[in-house]
Amino acid sequence: MKYPSFKLLFLFALYVYASAANALNIGLPDFTSLVEEAAPAVVNISTTQKTTLAEHMAPGIEIPEIPDDAGPLGDLLKRFLGEGPELYDEFDTTSLGSGFIISDDGYLVTNYHVVKSADEIIVKLSDRREFKAKRVGVDSMSDIALLKIDADHLPTLKMGDSNKLKVGEWVLAIGSPFGFDHSATAGIVSAKGRSLPNENYVPFIQTDVAINPGNSGGPLFNLDGEVVGINSQIYSQTGGFMGLSFAIPINVALDIIQQLKETGHVSRGWLGVYIQEVTRELAESFGMKQPEGALVAQVMKDSPAEKGGLRVGDVILTYNGQSINKSSDLPPMVGRTPIGKKAKVEVMRAGKPITLRITIGKLPEESQEQQSMVPHQKDKTADLVLGMSVSKAPAELLETLGLDGGVLVEKVASGPARDAGVRKGDVIIMVQQKAVKDPSDLRQIIGNLPKGKSVAVLIQRKEGPVFLALKNPG
Repeated sequence: MKYPSFKLLFLFALYVYASAANALNIGLPDFTSLVEEAAPAVVNISTTQKTTLAEHMAPGIEIPEIPDDAGPLGDLLKRFLGEGPELYDEFDTTSLGSGFIISDDGYLVTNYHVVKSADEIIVKLSDRREFKAKRVGVDSMSDIALLKIDADHLPTLKMGDSNKLKVGEWVLAIGSPFGFDHSATAGIVSAKGRSLPNENYVPFIQTDVAINPGNSGGPLFNLDGEVVGINSQIYSQTGGFMGLSFAIPINVALDIIQQLKETGHVSRGWLGVYIQEVTRELAESFGMKQPEGALVAQVMKDSPAEKGGLRVGDVILTYNGQSINKSSDLPPMVGRTPIGKKAKVEVMRAGKPITLRITIGKLPEESQEQQSMVPHQKDKTADLVLGMSVSKAPAELLETLGLDGGVLVEKVASGPARDAGVRKGDVIIMVQQKAVKDPSDLRQIIGNLPKGKSVAVLIQRKEGPVFLALKNPG
C-alpha cells in the first residue's frame, strides 16, 4: 500500500488552510474606496463664542466684594476669585464638530448643538481651505443646522434611504473626533427607531460605530457610499465612546433640511395629546392580547385630537396605516404629517376598535407644560383604599391642574397602590375609564371591579398625566 508523500500532505494542508482563511474573510467589507470618495465632502467645523465667568456660575450666586483690609485671607480670595469685574470680562471659548456638504454651491449640514450660540463658525475643507459660514436655519427639536459658505464647485455626498437600513448592516462614519480630521470608524446598525429622553421627533438609528466628541454632525454611510444618517449623540458614563451611538435618519433630516432652506424654520404636525407606553398590566386591563400602541393619558383642550374625537384611555394602534408598536413611534409620524391634512387614526376604546379621521394642526412654537401643583391644606377626613389614604382634591389644586374633579392621595402604605407606583400627592381622576370625583366614587368603582385583575388608573402629577396598572386583590 502506497501512502502520499510528505510534500503532497503539506500542499493539501496548505490548501485547506487557505480555503478556511478565505471563508473567514467572506463578508468583511473593504472601506478604502468609500473613504477615498466620500472624505472630501466631509468638513471640520469649529465655533467661537464669547462668554464670561459669571455666565457659568449657578443662578443666584454672587461673589461679594472683598475689602482691601481683609488681611491675608482676603488676598487669597482675590487671587482665586478675581477682583470682581473680572467675572464679567468677556473671553472666547471654542468647540469642534463635523459636517458634510450637500450641494456644490456651499450648503452643508451639521448638528444644531455644534453651532448653538456660536458667534463665529469656521468650516475647514479637506484641501485645508477655510470659510466663515452663516446659519441658514436651525431646528433644535431634531438637532439639525443648515449652513452656507461662499464657495462653489464643491464635492458633495449622495443621499441614501434610511428606511432600507437593516439591523446588522455595516455602516461607516467620517468625522473629527477630538479634532482629528477625517477619522473613519466602522460598525453595524444595532437597532432602528430608538427613542431618547427629550427627543420626541427623531426615531434614531443606533450603531456600535465609535463616535466621540467632535464626530457630531458628521455623516453615517452605508456600504454603497450613501449618507443614511447624521451622527448626533452617544450614550456614555465617561464622556467617551461606550458602544452606543445614535444617528438621525437621513430621511427625517432631508425633510427638515428642505424646510430650513425654503423658510429658515421647521413646521410640524400636532395632535395635542400626552401619551405613554402600554405595559403588560395595562394591556390586560384594556382587554388587549399584547402590549402595543400609544395610550392617551391626556387630550389638550381645543386641540386637533379633541376636535377629532380622541379620548383619554384610547390606545392608538395605527396612524395612517402604520402600526404603532411603541408609544415613541407616534410623535415622528405626526410631526412629519402636513399641517391641515386628515390622518386616519385607529384606536382601541373600551375593548372595541374605532377609526377616527383627525385634521392635523401645527405644533405650537413653545411646548405647553403642566403647571406645578399648588400648596394645599391636608383634608383631615381621608378614606383608606387599596393601601392608600385619599381625600377629595382641593378646589384650588383642581383649578391649577385644569381638572373637573379627582381624589388626592394623602398617604401610600404597603399594598396594591404602592406596588402599582402610586405616590403621595398624586390626583386620581379615572379608574378603568370611569371618572373619579371623590373618595366614594373611587371606593364604589374599585368595589365593582373583577378581583385579581389589573385595572387602569389615570393619575395627574405635576410632571403630567400617567396611567398606572393597579391590581385589585382577590
